[in-house]
Formats: sequence, structure tokens, C-alpha cells
Amino acid sequence: MANHYNTNLFHLPNRTSKPRSNGVTMVMDKGISIRQAEDFINTSSDYVDFVKLGFGTSLISKNVKEKVKLYKDAGMKVYVGGTLFEAFVIRNQFEDYVKYIAELGMDCAEVSDGSIDISHEKKCEYISILSKNYTVLSEVGSKEEGVIIHPARWIKMMQSELDAGSSKVIAEARESGTVGIFHKNGSAHTLLINRIVNKIKLENIIWETPQKSQQVYFLKLFGCNVNLGNIGVEDVIPLETLRIGLRGDTFFSFLPEALKQPL
Repeated sequence: MANHYNTNLFHLPNRTSKPRSNGVTMVMDKGISIRQAEDFINTSSDYVDFVKLGFGTSLISKNVKEKVKLYKDAGMKVYVGGTLFEAFVIRNQFEDYVKYIAELGMDCAEVSDGSIDISHEKKCEYISILSKNYTVLSEVGSKEEGVIIHPARWIKMMQSELDAGSSKVIAEARESGTVGIFHKNGSAHTLLINRIVNKIKLENIIWETPQKSQQVYFLKLFGCNVNLGNIGVEDVIPLETLRIGLRGDTFFSFLPEALKQPL
């Protein structure tokens, strides 16, 4: 579909339009106010597909139901962070979790095991149950620094979770971008990433990329319509300019070769 910008600039890459299965942007809301959410929607809703109410913020934030409705009315899917799912599960309160997200009016759920130790079979069971009524995103990878998961296990878990009913699998990096698919200095685990995409369809993966350098890495590797997540509310428009080559880091990435020559 055609992109609608403020003027006609030639040689911009063709971005997918909502509703989309690739080129997805997932944003982390860490507890912003209703007024901030309204401003965020006004500036960025065309470019956002999912909003995650990060970690356990939805449990203590004010006016959560109202904010969820605002996001949904603006065409975004909303869910609470996987850490909160784990907080319910470890307390044997999964049914309370289901009731909680239903009361909030959620249309999406995240299943993760980055903090707690549960069998992968049990995790897939939770995915299967939730997928009957929700769009499920499941997260793969540990939140702990130094925890190494073999690429073959990443692939096996991702595929099993997609088979169990996940709409997309999220490659863990935390909000810091220093674990999972990244080293503790924020650089990419290139071997792991390459192994994953050799087996799992790119459109089925959301890569957590809170740092600009990480966003640039994946955009240069996979193009403007790669799925990216853990994007800050204030970083949506800057990310979109990265996606279409209107920022120095990706300025030449999508231009034809003829225009890359010295003037």
C-alpha cells in the first residue's frame, strides 16, 4: 500500500501499512499518563502495532483500563508485560491472570519464562490456552546476563511456541538490550541471529531492540520491514525515519546505486 507522507520524496522504501504482519513496531509503555498516551497516539499511532504495558506497571498505574481502550481504539493491540504473567504463574494464580487481562479489555497476551523456571511443555500449554481468546506473543530467552542458550534450543523453542499458538515469537533482549540476542555491551549475537533466521520465518519474529544501534543493525541486515520491539514511546518517529532512510545511520541503505555517487 502507498505510504502517506507530508510531501513526495523519491526513492523511499515501501513500508507496509497496518494491519501488517511484517514491519511491525512494538512499543513499551512504562507507565505513562493518559495525557501522554493521547499525545503518543496523536503523533505515532500509524507506526505502532503493539503496545506492551511493561513488566508489572499495569498493576500499579492509574487509569489503566481507560488507557487500554485509547490504544485499542487507535488500532493498536495491547498486552501486559511477560514479567507480570510470570508473577501470576509463580504464585499459582494463572486463572487470576486471565481474569485480570479480561477485565482490562486486553486483546493480546504475552507468555514468557525469562525470570521463572518452568518446563517448556508447560509454557506451550499456557500459550495454547491463551491463544483461544487472545493474540499471543511469546518471548524466548533469559533475562539474566551470562545465561547462554544454544542456537538449536532457541530454534526449537521458537518453533514449538509458534506451533502451540503464538502469533509471533519475541527474541529477548530486555529493556536494556544487554541479554539474549545481544552481548552485555549491546552488540549483536550474530551467529545466534543468523542461525535463527535460517529456520524461523523472519515475519514470525519480533526482535527486541531498545537501543538505536540495535535497530540500525537489524534494519541494515533485514530491511525496512523487519519486526522490532521494546521501542520507547518517544522513539517511534525516530525509528520510522531509520526505517525509510531519513536518518544518517541508514541514509544510503535504500537509495539506488546511481544516487550514491559523489555529486
